[in-house]
Amino acid sequence: MIETFKEFTFEAAHQLQPYSGLHGHSFRVSVHLVGEPDPVYGWPANLYELEQQIEVVRKTIDHTYLNDIEGLAVPSLENVARWIWDKLESQFPQLDRVEVCRGAQGQAEGTVYSGRALHKAGA
Repeated sequence: MIETFKEFTFEAAHQLQPYSGLHGHSFRVSVHLVGEPDPVYGWPANLYELEQQIEVVRKTIDHTYLNDIEGLAVPSLENVARWIWDKLESQFPQLDRVEVCRGAQGQAEGTVYSGRALHKAGA
């Protein structure tokens, strides 16, 4: 088995009532794939195809008000991670987890989402 990841960033505003008013963050995302290595390239999935799909996801959420995006009415870190998972999982069965964080290095907060157990259970 081998694990490969791709990172990307996006900027967005959101609010989580009643906990916060309108504010924005710089988000960092890491998408992890796990699987048997390709005999030629060594990756568990084609990273060029992954990069193209990540760009579709990034363009959907970058410089937006997350609350207005379908499926993100409550855009907590956890819900954003699951939303990204849902956008990538059907094309990449090797998807293992999605990490989303915000804040400066050493002062960050974040979450890790893996829908693998849900997928295997048929949920």
